[in-house]
Amino acid sequence: MKIAQVTPLYEAVPPKLYGGTERVVAHLTDALVDLGHDVTLFASADAETRARLIPVRDQAIRLDPAPLKSDLAAHMTLLSEVLRRADDFDVIHFHTDMVHFPFFARCADKTLTTLHGRLDLKDLPGVYERWPQFGLVSISDDQRRPLPGASWKATVHHGMPGDLYRFSPESAGYLAFLGRISPEKRPDRAIEIATKLNKPLKIAAKVDAADRVYWETVIQPMIDANPLVEFVGEIGDHQKSAFLGGAEALLFPIDWPEPFGLVMIEAMACGTPVVAFRCGSTPEIIEDGATGFLVDTVEQAVAAAGRAHLLDREAIRARFDLRFSATAMARRYLDVYGDLLARRPFAGSALEDSVVPLRPSEDRSFAAGL
Repeated sequence: MKIAQVTPLYEAVPPKLYGGTERVVAHLTDALVDLGHDVTLFASADAETRARLIPVRDQAIRLDPAPLKSDLAAHMTLLSEVLRRADDFDVIHFHTDMVHFPFFARCADKTLTTLHGRLDLKDLPGVYERWPQFGLVSISDDQRRPLPGASWKATVHHGMPGDLYRFSPESAGYLAFLGRISPEKRPDRAIEIATKLNKPLKIAAKVDAADRVYWETVIQPMIDANPLVEFVGEIGDHQKSAFLGGAEALLFPIDWPEPFGLVMIEAMACGTPVVAFRCGSTPEIIEDGATGFLVDTVEQAVAAAGRAHLLDREAIRARFDLRFSATAMARRYLDVYGDLLARRPFAGSALEDSVVPLRPSEDRSFAAGL
């Protein structure tokens, strides 16, 4: 198939440091190429990809040193370039939320939109009611809850290359927190858990401008006052194997409806168990007692982190390989693309050339049965 992947422009593909959506797009794009498909990636010029790259901005927005930038203008240019080439593709796969809907209404039947963020926002229902012709993919079943009537076609969990992170058979005895410093990610809980266990905690995290006050008034004083806690700062992919692989457990003490939580499968790839609060997607990702523990309170988290070392790290890595590899993700998306093509008139020639096994359905969830 001829497939276009359309990514947001906030981070490079893959991101140089923190970033989720663009990292998933990078893994999906390369996996589709490896499976023999003709893939074009619309992204900033600093993208690293095995696909054909159409650069629409000189570099990703967040690390661009220019003091004055327009996110909207950048994405308008992106959509214009995709629209100009729309007839070249069998499938146009958007990862840009809903911003493309007004532009692509005439060819909505050849588009698929994966929603990567939270959906419990006031204005979203009206958008998905107004443009029901756009097929949607959720990244967890839980993500759908605020919009049960939207045009869902599948749930496809994220995946990443099996060789990206090194398996670590033994830990270095510390607990880890990786992600973003924000109230909903609850780094304060991570510090409390580690303190009650008297275990070292390493925090590798990004501090957004929007969370600067929270960092300065809540988290930084907690770190400064606690000799058990080390703040590492923001890290990139090349540093994660050592950081996550050395951890006895990853603490994922969230307090919000997390749509997926990429760091959980990053830890699993290293063989590191995850102690996650039962919130959002975590029950779909973590197999309680096998790849980590699901908890509801800080007290339960303390107990779970204290016995995380008893879990089989090789078995955790094996579950990652089975459920969350980039190839597994790509094959699941190919099924969805096949369904999309099967519903379009005169789609026979594209389907005949495709390696996709076609099993048309109105709605397919790949979370079940794994």
